[in-house]
Amino acid sequence: MRIRPITLREANQYVEKHHRHNAKVAGCKFAIACYSEDQICGVAICGRPVSRYLDDGRTLEINRVCTDGSKNACSMLYGASCRIAKEMGYEKVITYTLQSETGASLKASNFAFDGEAGGIHWTGKRGKSQMPNEMKNRWHKSF
Repeated sequence: MRIRPITLREANQYVEKHHRHNAKVAGCKFAIACYSEDQICGVAICGRPVSRYLDDGRTLEINRVCTDGSKNACSMLYGASCRIAKEMGYEKVITYTLQSETGASLKASNFAFDGEAGGIHWTGKRGKSQMPNEMKNRWHKSF
């Protein structure tokens, strides 16, 4: 497997087709794809933190990671996203999982568990989120 850049449009198309519970994202700083042979087996979309309290210009959020289940694709995407973020000058990378998810790929990629974060559902002005009504866990990796 190898990592290559991908456009946001292509990454969002992959997310809409394969993600279990999230829809596409509006924007990003960068997006990457994991390829096996010439087939995409996963994507990562990275951008500004959704939480305005964490959007300090030095923190990047991995907003979406989506794979077809290929072995090690998630860990590969998390690792590559962090290396790219570090090269871009970010000091910290954050991401979220549902509480029902184990975070195995994040643990394998040396992310630290921050604990429970957010609420059960979106309460902002933009309307209802596509996220399941479940608490989230936040993870981080600092450089």
